[in-house]
Amino acid sequence: MKLPEGIFAQTVSGNYVVNKSNIEDRDMLLVPDFATLRPVPWASDPAASVFMDCQRKDGSPVNTSPRQVLKNIVKLYSDKGWTPVVAPEVEFYLLNPHSDANAEVEPPEGRLGRTETAKQPYSIDTMNDFDPFINDVYLYCEEQGISIDTLSQEMGPAQFEINFLHGDPITLADQVFLFKRTIREAAIKHEMHATFLARPMSEEAGSALHIHQSVIDKDGENIFSNSDGSASELFYSYIAGLQRYVPEALLMFAPYPNSYRRFLSYWASPINLDWAVDNRTVGLRVPDSAPAARRVENRLAGADVNPYLAIAATLACGYLGMTEGLSPTEETTGSAYDKPFGLHRHMFSAIEAFESSDALRATLGDSFVSLYTALKYEEVTEFEQIVTPWEREVLMFNV
Repeated sequence: MKLPEGIFAQTVSGNYVVNKSNIEDRDMLLVPDFATLRPVPWASDPAASVFMDCQRKDGSPVNTSPRQVLKNIVKLYSDKGWTPVVAPEVEFYLLNPHSDANAEVEPPEGRLGRTETAKQPYSIDTMNDFDPFINDVYLYCEEQGISIDTLSQEMGPAQFEINFLHGDPITLADQVFLFKRTIREAAIKHEMHATFLARPMSEEAGSALHIHQSVIDKDGENIFSNSDGSASELFYSYIAGLQRYVPEALLMFAPYPNSYRRFLSYWASPINLDWAVDNRTVGLRVPDSAPAARRVENRLAGADVNPYLAIAATLACGYLGMTEGLSPTEETTGSAYDKPFGLHRHMFSAIEAFESSDALRATLGDSFVSLYTALKYEEVTEFEQIVTPWEREVLMFNV
């Protein structure tokens, strides 16, 4: 099959930016990865889906394809004899169907027509309100080979989180991509909407895509732990790489203007790149675990990310830390919310940091960084041109 390579120059609203490396607007060849073939369980007629890798006529990969960006990062690891392992956690909201874009969204009705408006984290009763939906999610995921584990109620009303079993980064990115589609289809079946927007409700918690990550060697041993069970130098250098380079890569963890609203709410959302063991206030959390399971949880990404790019970015930052032998800050004690805000506060500064990063251009690919920068600049410019209801209500006659 063929498709225009220009699809990677398409903004979220359907506009296009100029890709200077594809002035001809050429076609690319789509090569099926048959290992990803799986049924589409909600289809009314028998159907299947398969992921396609994008190639040029000479067989070389299209390096602006998000799946290929992740493949390139995984190869950097394999060239060192390392294998990265990831386990995403994805949050989302269920919503009442609505068509008025100017109105605040609302949680859906559960059993007996009751609308959940209170915060009930980890509540079993709240989850039971949506049993038919949850049962279909597990059924659809099982039929598609999506390795989900625990589902829990989160901080917001009708907000949920699904944990994925750990594994290969490309496989897990495929599964998260399919999972988002699965959640939307299951919600529609039950006359609801699902959203992965980073901050869908003004007064509620944002939705994240946390990424647990570790690295194993050729013998299957976790390189983050020494033989005596203590943390290795590579472990600390990995954390340091995240601290050093995530500010330059933040655009891949917060890809839309709305993404930065999530950082304004302290409902389990990080505001800096501090690290600590078993501390959910930091951006880089180290779960309390056995040496073989030692890992880092990157809590920066919103649920609105492209999973291939978010996983590629976090692995790239950690890789740079290890290969450069960087050292992290001291472990944080207490609340990291009491420390200074350490992230970009708006999208323009994140774009500038990403565009000017020589390290990310060297790891993610120069053509990808240039195109992604152009896309995000176009999207945020379109957003900035919109006059919001707040401006009409508060500023219109008072300034």
